[in-house]
This record gives sequence, structure tokens and C-alpha cells, in this order.
Amino acid sequence: MARRAGVPDLVDRARRGEQLAVARLISLVEDGAGARFDGAVGREPGVLREVAAALAPYTGRAHVVGLTGPPGVGKSTSTSALVRALRARDRRVGVLAVDPSSPFSGGALLGDRVRMGEHTTDDGVFIRSMATRGHLGGLAWSTPQALRVLDAAGCDVVLIETVGVGQSEVEVVELADTTVVLLAPGTGDGIQAAKAGILEVADVLVVNKADRDGADQAIRDLRHMLSLGERPAEGAWERPVVRTVAARGEGVDDLAAALDDHRAWLDAGGERHRRRVARAAAEIQAISLEQVRARIGDLRGARGLHELAQRVLAGELDPYRAADELTAGVGPG
Repeated sequence: MARRAGVPDLVDRARRGEQLAVARLISLVEDGAGARFDGAVGREPGVLREVAAALAPYTGRAHVVGLTGPPGVGKSTSTSALVRALRARDRRVGVLAVDPSSPFSGGALLGDRVRMGEHTTDDGVFIRSMATRGHLGGLAWSTPQALRVLDAAGCDVVLIETVGVGQSEVEVVELADTTVVLLAPGTGDGIQAAKAGILEVADVLVVNKADRDGADQAIRDLRHMLSLGERPAEGAWERPVVRTVAARGEGVDDLAAALDDHRAWLDAGGERHRRRVARAAAEIQAISLEQVRARIGDLRGARGLHELAQRVLAGELDPYRAADELTAGVGPG
């Protein structure tokens, strides 16, 4: 009962900006998501539901920015520089840095990002590293709830930095209002980004390390690739290509300005609301599917998965009919 009495108090303290309360709430949702769903009833542990319910009335204000890109393009350095630029605009900033999981401890390999250490004494910044814990797509399972914690805690902007870029990492779009894709010159990232479909999900493109040879060519290539295809509709967002040298802070103000421009565009045409409805629908679907998986796991023994497999192998059943028998009556709830 102590835990249940403590969640509303933690939420109240987090809304007043207490960093320890924010950290504790994120730890609660990480621990709950780590346990995922208890197999007996096919529901997520009660703490996840409790925290989600307590946060729900206080969320929806923060501008959520996803930052992704291939390894080595300077995502952490760019994130740190962007935090600095946003703080200069008097914005409260939250950072969720999603790291690969340690194969031994399950924790984030990079801790709280030493390269963001300059912000650790700033009460207007909250930085948290989160382990993917084997979750594909570059984001931790608990990221949506951690995002709600930072939103409710009064962050004006929440930056989500993902582990990498590729076919599976595009799910950052399901969480972000604005998606920033970082690339670097001289590595063929632009071509790889086009192959992976990353250009389609980017709202803002950044060529970082633009003091290197090949930066001008990389920018021209990206602009050319953006110009291909159908002509954009009137009033559509025109994706900018921003040049930065994040290690020296160059161009970062231009990036911050591009984020402000995109936020204004989102609000002007109702696109922010549309994206957030899609985000909520995707989260509901993911939770429902996980509940169904948990229930099927419970039924494998009870309904004789091995026996069904034997019957499929013997030609007595086709796999679709076998799946129907296994999942009969299974559903979220």
C-alpha cells in the first residue's frame, strides 16, 4: 500500500520540478516495463497503470523532438549543444537518451552521458539514459511513459535521442512531434539514409561535422534527394537541411530555430493533433498486442501447443486453423 500512496505524491512533487521525484517516477516505469506483463493475467504490472493514470491529466504540452542518425554522427554532442541553445531561450528541457542494453546488467551502457555533464547542475534540465533491454526499434519499452513523466514535470521540450538509425529505428516518429535526422559528410550516410527510408521520416535534416571535407556536397545531395518525387502540396512543410558543427556550437541556433518553425507549422494546421492521435493509437495497439502475447503464452500448455503442432505436421490441421484453436477467446482486457 505504501507504493500506491506514494505515486500521487511523487507526481505532485515532479510537477513542482523536484528532480528526485522525476527520477523516481521514471525508475518506477522502467522497473514496471522491465517486468512487462505478468503471465498469470496478461496485464502489465499495476505500477505502470497507476503512474500512467496519475500523469494523464498533466501531459500534452511539451514539444517532443526525436534525434536519430547513424553511429558516429555526433548525436550526443548535438543533443548537448541543442540543450544549451534551448536553455538560452529559457526553455525547460528533458532528455531521454536511449542506449543499448548491457548484456550483463540490462542497464544503459553509457550511463547518463558524460558528454552532457555540463547540464547536470542545471535545475532546468533533466537527463536520463534508458536501456533498450533488447527492444527493437531504438527505443526502450518504457520510453512513452518516461516521456509523460517529463511532460508532466513541466518540460517545454523533450529530446529523445535514439541508439542509431536503420529500418527499425523509424519508430521514433511514433513518439516525436518533430524528427531530426543527423548525418555526417564523407561517410555515405546520405545514400544509406535514403535506402533506409529515413529521409521520409525526417522533419529536419542536419549535416553535422560540417567543417569536414565533403560537407557542401553532402548538403547538395540531400537537397537533391528531397527534391525528387511528387511536388509537395501547398502549405506542406519544406524540410530544411541545417549545417552544424555541434562540438563548437556552430549552427545549433539555426537548428533550434528550425524546431520552433516546425512547431509553429504543426500547430497552425492541426498536424500536431493528428500526429498525437496516431501516437496514442500506436501505443494502445502495442499494449493490446503484448497482452494477447502474454495470454497466448499462458495457453500454450493448457491448449496443447505441442499437440497442435503435431497435428499440423501430420496434415490433420492447417496452421491457420491451429492458430484459431490456440487463440480462441484470447483478447486484451
